[in-house]
Amino acid sequence: MSMDVRNLADRPVIIGGGIAGLMVALHLAPEPVVLLSRSPLGADASSAWAQGGLAASLGDDDEPALHLADTLAAGDGLCDPEAARRILYAAPAAIEELARLGVRFDRAPDGALHLGLEAAHGRRRIVHAGGDGSGREVMRALVAAVRSTPTIEVFEGIEARRLGVEDGRVTGVLASCSTGPVFFATGRVVLATGGIGGLFHDTTNPPGSCGQGLALAARAGAVLADLEFIQFHPTALDGPGRPMPLISEAVRGEGARIVDETGRRFLDCVQGAELAPRDIVARAVWRHLGDGHRAFLDMREKPGATFARHFPAIAAACRSIGIDPAHDLIPIRPAQHYHMGGVAVDLAGRTSIPGLWACGEIASTGLHGANRLASNSLTEAVVCARWVAESVAGSKSCRIVRAIVRELPGPDPAPLRPHLSRALGVTRDGEGLKGAARALLPLAQRYDAASDPAAVGLMIAVAALQRRESRGAHFRTDFPDHAAIARRSEIILDAALAAVRELASSPMLESVF
Repeated sequence: MSMDVRNLADRPVIIGGGIAGLMVALHLAPEPVVLLSRSPLGADASSAWAQGGLAASLGDDDEPALHLADTLAAGDGLCDPEAARRILYAAPAAIEELARLGVRFDRAPDGALHLGLEAAHGRRRIVHAGGDGSGREVMRALVAAVRSTPTIEVFEGIEARRLGVEDGRVTGVLASCSTGPVFFATGRVVLATGGIGGLFHDTTNPPGSCGQGLALAARAGAVLADLEFIQFHPTALDGPGRPMPLISEAVRGEGARIVDETGRRFLDCVQGAELAPRDIVARAVWRHLGDGHRAFLDMREKPGATFARHFPAIAAACRSIGIDPAHDLIPIRPAQHYHMGGVAVDLAGRTSIPGLWACGEIASTGLHGANRLASNSLTEAVVCARWVAESVAGSKSCRIVRAIVRELPGPDPAPLRPHLSRALGVTRDGEGLKGAARALLPLAQRYDAASDPAAVGLMIAVAALQRRESRGAHFRTDFPDHAAIARRSEIILDAALAAVRELASSPMLESVF
């Protein structure tokens, strides 16, 4: 049995109910639009889990050019400077727009926005809402706005399985829901499906974020970019739970220190120490753990007794495993947190497939480069959503086609998590990457629940193999230095599969990678 959606034909379809998808839908109003979410809005989106807030140059001592300089430095030579400039110069207006939509940002007694400091930022420019509940508060306001907009048709509990493509352009979305498969006929689709944390054992992301949007784009033939750049947050709460609770960088911005079991501040020899770029801090913590030590956040002195008031969600997570941050050290370890790579797009969100756009974490705009600057991600989603919506609204619809509606299995990343967690972690090496690619090949070529996550993992492994250098969040122990020239990477699924088939048939082959 299938729901009847014929009356929705040719409306733009947005896949994903996080901040990026909701903002695109709101900007498209009053044009009728369809929004697909696998869960109730706000229930299982990475956006709702975001603690750090949004970065924008709003302080009296700040300006967009300084924000841009910090972003380019963190990106380690791979940011697109013009894309970054346009996004960051638009950031202050995006914060004002969210406030108009009802987001209750944290403010000082005089009404001015309270601005926090995070790693690699030269100024206080992080706008928070509800202390460490920024994503949750932004989602609250946006969900309310979407639900009160009559031209946005929301379908919850429905998951996209494939994109319809004919003559090289998008013709619709094949999805699955409780009543069976359904096809949304449309020539305009926006991917806003978030990241890839569900592919890893240690992650701060919802388990459902397993790269399904990347799989949709890849199987449609789209170009993907910079997939090898995966950010590991250095301070995830090292407890028994998975996903792992995040301990926001803002805590270190307020003075918390990273120490080992002896109380030694082992980052004191790193330039910037606790506030160095995330990739540097994550590798330092990872190496110290590898040497047999433990790692902790010490916030007993700073933020101290005020910690629970400023960071209530983190305090609750600590209490759930018997830790009082005002008196105890908090065990930490790096965990997968954000994907800098994604579907290659321009600043209007257009992909290499006509009729397909991408926005948010799934999109590779060039803002983040090799290592995302803290709190730039939500800013990117909010800013780019307007440009994506304008592009979608200004595009021509294609002719409607009839599609064969068939059931496809939902994604299950469990069989490949061990391979990706081992080979594509904080540090990598060629042999480990080749082993993962070979192991993922048969999974990616099957027609079952593991095939889409495996295809995404395989493309990431191939991109990491092809980047024979260390840069930003991509660190190879067998190529520890920068290459002479910084180049962004691009890949399509067919080429990745062909490369790994050749590798599998000739294990000693070096020319492919």
